[in-house]
Amino acid sequence: MVEKAYKFRFYPTLEQENLLRRTLGCVRLVYNKALAARTQTWYEHKERVSYKQTSAMLTNWKQQEDLDFLTEVSSVPLQQGGSPSTSSFYQLL
Repeated sequence: MVEKAYKFRFYPTLEQENLLRRTLGCVRLVYNKALAARTQTWYEHKERVSYKQTSAMLTNWKQQEDLDFLTEVSSVPLQQGGSPSTSSFYQLL
């Protein structure tokens, strides 16, 4: 079997670069907030936070005035970033 590798490089426009930076920054924020919520819930109540609960938290965060910038980026990466791998998270504990 022959394996092939491809290298790609893209040069985003300034507008695309700004959107990527905003999106990745928002994903990082949502990930950290979801991780903090899971950790706090686990240590205080010994309960797990499901994907569904995390998704509901994201909806609430988007409605907060200080986090309204979360509505400026696509919700797909936010939902994916807001769900730290449940099984690996609880295996660490």
